[in-house]
Amino acid sequence: MKQRVVVQAIIQEGGKTLLLKRSQGRPGIVGKFELPGGTLDDKEQPEDGLRRHLKNDAGLVADQLVLRDAMTLTNREEGDVQHVFIVFSAQGITEETQLTLGSSYDAYAWKTMQELQQNDLRDSAYYLLGLNDASQEPAGPSYVVINNDDKKSTNNNRVTIYSDGGSRGNPGPSAAAFVMLDDRHHVIGQGGTYLGITTNNQAEYHGVRLGLEKAVEMGIESVELRIDSMLVVNQLKGAYKIKNRELWPINERITELIPHFHSVRFVHVPRELNQMADSLVNKFLDEHKTETV
Repeated sequence: MKQRVVVQAIIQEGGKTLLLKRSQGRPGIVGKFELPGGTLDDKEQPEDGLRRHLKNDAGLVADQLVLRDAMTLTNREEGDVQHVFIVFSAQGITEETQLTLGSSYDAYAWKTMQELQQNDLRDSAYYLLGLNDASQEPAGPSYVVINNDDKKSTNNNRVTIYSDGGSRGNPGPSAAAFVMLDDRHHVIGQGGTYLGITTNNQAEYHGVRLGLEKAVEMGIESVELRIDSMLVVNQLKGAYKIKNRELWPINERITELIPHFHSVRFVHVPRELNQMADSLVNKFLDEHKTETV
């Protein structure tokens, strides 16, 4: 299968998202709204490619690009071409920012989620903005969605879990941890454990496992796992195969936990946004230093 790497920008302000309307391209995309961005050139870094597309396609310059997500989609019209989307939040662009559209676009709009209709959007924008999750339809590679209307509702229907794992030596002394936040960004649960001698990837997987087990214990319905390992995120989404057999039992346990939820989402975040879970990992490692001396 052919693979194409695409960078996209999610630019939002005041509950609205910036979208560009295609005027050129395949018949299936002309007239559709899409997120700013495009295909990477050979050996081009994602941030550089996105800044190039923002400038050429809309005359935009972002103050900062923050890595937000990664997912894969296979385009229905292109058969065996798999698109790998690297998604950034672009900061410093507002509704007052003047746009200068390139030849591929003839209009732009700032729209709320409620205003967005699937028929008006390219498939990539529909999935990257999570609109399929809002309608509780199958969510493709970015989501694992389990529909179960019999789930008992809780006071914490949707939570965010930051998970992490680390190994001092790889393999070496390892620990895993998680921090759970509600929709007001209040910590409602946290935990972790010292793992002994494992690899870094094993520790990362155990962090996910621990967070999901706690969420099941608390009766949570929907979770978003935020992980700073792009490899682990893409393996959990199914974009990459898990070749290391030592990870298989942990992955099987995670797979067993997923049906307990209405929806589960795996999202990559930069390490600097995962400080709480990272601090817990180091706490558990420091507590067991004497065991490894």
